[in-house]
Amino acid sequence: MTEAVARNFILESRLRIALERNEFVLHYQPKVDLQTRSIVGAEALIRWDSPGTGLVSPMEFIPLMEETGLILEAGAWALRQAARDHREWVRRGLAAPRVAVNVSAIQSRQRDFVDAVTDAVGRGAASSPIDLELTESVLMKDIEGNIAKLNALRALGMKVAIDDFGTGHSSLAYLARLPVDALKIDRSFVITMLDDPGAMSLVQTIITLAKSLRLTTIAEGVETEEQAKMLRLLRCDQMQGYLISKPLPMEAMAGLLAVR
Repeated sequence: MTEAVARNFILESRLRIALERNEFVLHYQPKVDLQTRSIVGAEALIRWDSPGTGLVSPMEFIPLMEETGLILEAGAWALRQAARDHREWVRRGLAAPRVAVNVSAIQSRQRDFVDAVTDAVGRGAASSPIDLELTESVLMKDIEGNIAKLNALRALGMKVAIDDFGTGHSSLAYLARLPVDALKIDRSFVITMLDDPGAMSLVQTIITLAKSLRLTTIAEGVETEEQAKMLRLLRCDQMQGYLISKPLPMEAMAGLLAVR
């Protein structure tokens, strides 16, 4: 336990320095329309470009950031950088898609959450090109408070997606009240649906539920054409995953947008 505490202390110190030195980068994974395969969005994913180590997976540092509160600074940076990258794509004349940024539980619980997001993406724009993704568990912790916050952000032109849908315990009554635009089907169901009847049933149920609520469905973790074909037959709207592209640095994403 002492060794674990020491490792976390060292990692926390390195992360604070990384934030000061701007060592974090965003990679973008395209979201495509299942029918046309055209790019309709992108998810921004944070990476740590550590000197001497290279790119560090978020699984290795995000949990500690959430524990220490560093996620507030990192999350605000991610929103600012996503907005900057989008503006750069537009400046180059590219068909820049909407960009979704993940929001942690700690961020959403802040009283100034709406102001913090607005300041990060820039005030004054007629409609923001930045969207937000929050998990079921985050949204269910404070239903009334989150409804008010999400309504305020959607008034700025943002769209909201429930991430990893199907893994939480949301009430259908609350789901119908939440001001959200999309449900993202968790990758664990997508990966196993062709071999597991239970997973297939869940995917079909989520898509049907979303249609009834007039929400967009986005399948995560699509890796094969067989999965894409089944999702298309089930009338899923969008997909993202290695079948289309791994997460790409800003410049590589710009190249992909240029050929599309």
